[in-house]
Amino acid sequence: MKETIEKFYQSFTNLDPEGMAACYHKDVHFNDPAFGDLKGERAGNMWRMLLSSQKGKDFRVKYSNIQSTGETVSADWEAFYTFSQTGRKVHNNIHAEFKFKDGKIIEHIDDFNLHKWAKQAMGTKGSLIGWTGFFKKKLNTQTNKLLTTFEQTLKK
Repeated sequence: MKETIEKFYQSFTNLDPEGMAACYHKDVHFNDPAFGDLKGERAGNMWRMLLSSQKGKDFRVKYSNIQSTGETVSADWEAFYTFSQTGRKVHNNIHAEFKFKDGKIIEHIDDFNLHKWAKQAMGTKGSLIGWTGFFKKKLNTQTNKLLTTFEQTLKK
């Protein structure tokens, strides 16, 4: 299981969404504060979308602390990038929890401080509203709309 997580993050470091998606079970459940719940192929497509927009940019990932406890593997990772909508630098610290089925990731939960992210990505506006349920719901709606649009381009 730890080997799968190592492969997942090494693929992430190499901006290889296919390598990441290959670590997922076909029925994977993903959740994070930005996208909310994603299931199956949609979770892999999220990584495809995010990484396709980062080619040639200042995006980088650093991962550490891969731990296995029973049926769960956890890891910490950091993302460094410029938020495209505002041009602001972001350094996001994420804690991930993984569960497995048939040797692949069946559940992937990423947790991070959404308010801290919003302050970095959006400045004063993010500082003022980034902690609210309204902000999280609006962000989830926007990110999922972008993902749906991206998935439509994959089908063409």
